[in-house]
Amino acid sequence: MTTIERLCAAMESIAPSRLAEEWDNVGLLLGSMRDPARRIVLAIDLTEPVLDEAIERRCDALVAYHPPIFEPIKRLTDERSKARIVLRAARAGIAIYSPHTALDAAAGGVNDWLAEGAGAGDVRALTAHASAPAGETRKIITFCPAEAVDRVRQALSTVGAGRMGNYELCSFTVAGEGTFLGNEASTPAVGERGRLERVPEVRLEMVCPAASLPLALATLRHFHPYEEPPIEIHELLPRPDRTIGAGRRIVLDRPVALKELAERVRTHLGVPRLDVAPAGDGPIAVVGVCAGSGKGLLATAVAQGCTAYLTGEMGHHDVLAAQAEGCAVLLAGHTETERGYLPRLRDRLAAALADVEVMVAGRDVAPAMQAHQ
Repeated sequence: MTTIERLCAAMESIAPSRLAEEWDNVGLLLGSMRDPARRIVLAIDLTEPVLDEAIERRCDALVAYHPPIFEPIKRLTDERSKARIVLRAARAGIAIYSPHTALDAAAGGVNDWLAEGAGAGDVRALTAHASAPAGETRKIITFCPAEAVDRVRQALSTVGAGRMGNYELCSFTVAGEGTFLGNEASTPAVGERGRLERVPEVRLEMVCPAASLPLALATLRHFHPYEEPPIEIHELLPRPDRTIGAGRRIVLDRPVALKELAERVRTHLGVPRLDVAPAGDGPIAVVGVCAGSGKGLLATAVAQGCTAYLTGEMGHHDVLAAQAEGCAVLLAGHTETERGYLPRLRDRLAAALADVEVMVAGRDVAPAMQAHQ
């Protein structure tokens, strides 16, 4: 039987929580890891109608893109709508999970889906996320005789050093000359104590996870021929991964007119209209994308040469600022740039949790649509 824990694991594989913005509140917000997860409903916003639907459909969990618990809650009473919804969900035994900005930043997530609407091209994050958290990777450097390099490299690889993606035994070597002068208490493996020795050596470098470092150092000392092996340890800064991070930048395979770009986006999102603020008459070659509210990434998009910027919503003066910088703006509506991803998330969860029924909430609609009914 699938549990909430398995649901969380599946969501973590789709939208790793480490990708979320620092201010965000993602992950399991309500529920027990041990509870069953037989039916799951997906929504952008956890409203009263969405919760009613989840209860009526006897769902065990609700994945709400926007976190219903965001600001600190000081009281859980039914006097305020957010607390009332959480209380009702708890009484009904419905767990709540929110991926929000982690799903935006993830490869194959909301922003990648939104970028598809602009057309074919080279896609990367506007602000690339680090491939690993800071402080998790080290580089080990040692110097040893040429005849010992293969043995030391192989030994280090058995304890986790030298692994990069799909590759093992990754290292760098360069030949040089080492010098040392042993005192009377030394027992040099090469040369004699009390005499300056000059020895042909090889510099060996290998990356190593921080967690494996103590064992790697013990292994290095054991297999290195020297009494006192020369060792350097460097902390590596995380490398940006262009496939994950905030927003997206698309260099189109074929530049298009703004009108054609807007029609592509409108069709992709399935919306009746877009608000378009032009900036110049030339074709669009580079497009910036940010699901939801895009003000925070506008300057980054402009700095990276985007001449069109697609987002959900942005303030009047921010649109004027973009136009002044020669960047057209396409506004599709906040949730309209997010909600269309839910069927794709449904399919991905259903594939990961074969014995679970995953559905998209039918009552999850944009606030403006509700106002017009």
